[in-house]
Amino acid sequence: MTPPSAPTDGRRSVPRTDAVLGDARLAEPTARLGRTLVKAHVVAALARVRSGRLVPDGVVDAVLEALPPTASSLLPVVNATGVLLHTNLGRAPLSGAAVEALTAAAGTTDVEFDRRTGARARRGRDTLAALAAAVPEAGGVHVVNNGAAALVLAATALAAGREIVVSRGEMVEIGDGFRLPDLLVSTGARLHEVGTTNRTTVDDYLAAVGPDTGMVLKVHPSNFVVRGFTSSASIRQLSAALEGALAGAPAGSGVPLVADLGSGLLRRHPLLPDEPDAASALRDGADLVTGSGDKLLGGPQAGLMLGERDLVKRLRTHQLARALRVDKLTLAALEATLRGPAPPVVQALEADLETLRRRADALAARLRAAGLAADVVDCEATVGAGGAPGVPLASVAVAVPGELAAPLRLGRPAVVGRVERGALLLDLRSVPPERDPDVEAAVLALAPGCPPGDAG
Repeated sequence: MTPPSAPTDGRRSVPRTDAVLGDARLAEPTARLGRTLVKAHVVAALARVRSGRLVPDGVVDAVLEALPPTASSLLPVVNATGVLLHTNLGRAPLSGAAVEALTAAAGTTDVEFDRRTGARARRGRDTLAALAAAVPEAGGVHVVNNGAAALVLAATALAAGREIVVSRGEMVEIGDGFRLPDLLVSTGARLHEVGTTNRTTVDDYLAAVGPDTGMVLKVHPSNFVVRGFTSSASIRQLSAALEGALAGAPAGSGVPLVADLGSGLLRRHPLLPDEPDAASALRDGADLVTGSGDKLLGGPQAGLMLGERDLVKRLRTHQLARALRVDKLTLAALEATLRGPAPPVVQALEADLETLRRRADALAARLRAAGLAADVVDCEATVGAGGAPGVPLASVAVAVPGELAAPLRLGRPAVVGRVERGALLLDLRSVPPERDPDVEAAVLALAPGCPPGDAG
């Protein structure tokens, strides 16, 4: 008697890897993303088939669903946190003009080439000209790869083996545990701390300045505020005092006054009256100002250096400057930011409150119509990334159930808000108006009875 046949195991019909890769539906993704990346997703899908978690006929669909939009692992995120410059989300989003400049610069460019003469040209000449035009108070300008690099170059060139006079109240810790004193000491300079945590006077600085002083450093404590019984010496006061103390000294023996402003604000902004800016610092007597390009300037990551012409030239020609130089993409995006329209961070900062409320009303109404709980709430946004600490920005958010926070973060596009008192706030001050449909589609995709992919 013939025994009954065993039930068919679908895992026995697992397709070959090359057969899946040859599927016509994967031709375009393979050409766009590369065979190696697509193959990795195919192998992962086939492993799910072998474990019984995926049927063989679903392999290609699973691969198409899992493939990223680009060959990079970085994915776009809609920033609905209300933090305009969110360090974990890449700080300043670039303007359309900067993005176009990046695309143009991605190929072969004339970054160090004079097309008229056919000879080598100064690297970044037009970007530096744009920065100089934005801050005519600066006799010279230079750009390095981030704000910390600008300070490292200044400390190395001016104070390696010598002293940096700095207030104890300005010995800040920046993101990810990096501490300013450790950064400065790594250059070979010695720190001469003056004053106390809450009070430092001009006389404290003058008492510390001597033949071994390489520079006097003023640091904007960008990520905290000290209140109460406090005092600090302004750049103007320090500049005048140093000039008076060194009057009659031989030419070239002056002590440079360096101001690290952090946020990269080039000129005073009416909404941030207490935020230091480069133009004012230079007018007040700073010899050198350093800051970041990807904060309030709204451009790519870069370290901005503006100051007295001969001093900047000394920094630009230092051997370390080569190791800190920026690439053609940064130069292109920075120039477009300086010359082009207001970048997104400026637009968000200056957004009209009533316009934000109208956007929130419209979004909440559409979400409620789909059966989701959604309310419009007044809230406070913030600049972030060490800019304008303690300065609230009136804003409007759409509040949805807090349990949506995780699935929205994992969606495409990812939408990141902030959870307060059990509700997820989607703060529209940090969301460009053109991204409102993306936020709506992402939330609607999570509505009851809405299968993934139905919304938007």
